Amino acid sequence: MELTFEEKDLPSVARQIIRHSDSKILCFYGEMGAGKTTLIKALVMALGGGSGTNSPTFGIVNEYEVADGSLLAYHFDFYRITDETEALDLGVEEYWDKDVWVFIEWPEHIASLLPPDCVKLRLESIDERTRKITF
Repeated sequence: MELTFEEKDLPSVARQIIRHSDSKILCFYGEMGAGKTTLIKALVMALGGGSGTNSPTFGIVNEYEVADGSLLAYHFDFYRITDETEALDLGVEEYWDKDVWVFIEWPEHIASLLPPDCVKLRLESIDERTRKITF
């Protein structure tokens, strides 16, 4: 599937991704500034999470909950990972078995650790306001 969109379209794009995803593990590929974190924020909102979504660049992983406190998703940012053993030390493979959404930015940094059923989403910047996603 391929979608071209602007920021105002994010709620609809998020719903389409959720509806058409074969897995709850989503890997986001794209250059810095392509909109990976912004799209993940829209996905968390579409799934019933709060608006406190941000990139976990310095903490590596964030957890998001729904209003009742139930775990909704994990959000990984592997930008700073230089060796896959760093991800293994975090116990990353244990997260794949949980029945929650898992959003992964910079998955190419842990390519051999990704589960085979993950959904790969590629974000491209068309211009300052327009993005394209392919998955």
